[in-house]
Amino acid sequence: MKNSGTKRLTMAAMFVAIGVILGNVVYIPVGVSKCFPIQHAINVMSAVILGPGYGVLIAFVISLLRNILGTGSLLAFPGSMIGALLAGFAYKYTKNKYITSIAEVFGTGVLGGLIAFPVAKYFMGKEVAIFFFVYPFILSSIGGSLIAIIILKVMEKYTNILSNSNN
Repeated sequence: MKNSGTKRLTMAAMFVAIGVILGNVVYIPVGVSKCFPIQHAINVMSAVILGPGYGVLIAFVISLLRNILGTGSLLAFPGSMIGALLAGFAYKYTKNKYITSIAEVFGTGVLGGLIAFPVAKYFMGKEVAIFFFVYPFILSSIGGSLIAIIILKVMEKYTNILSNSNN
């Protein structure tokens, strides 16, 4: 497909725009963090449609823009990027949306939640317990992953975008 690079870049830009805009609307404040289920939905959808490289880049750009705009925190980086990476690799190697969602939950909720501890302590000066972010990150990523599964099923039924993805 001649324009596949342009289409993939356009899709990535759309995911970033949706993530930044809905970040101001849909979030759950938990202590110093903002749980952002839309980010997790975007992580799963970008993993399925665009692959791991684009997924991590999208997560990074959304986190960066939300921080620049004052609507996010530094905690957005570890959770979203690790979740996107694991989801991307899970889909790349299994082609299973459910395993991709589980990888997102594990990457964001467990690994991202644990890495958020030193970020909060050393970069943000917040005293929190080591597992403080794991539970809310897991809840947020489960919600976002479920949203993604629903959207992907609708897309599968009504479009050919998933059959044209080149992961």
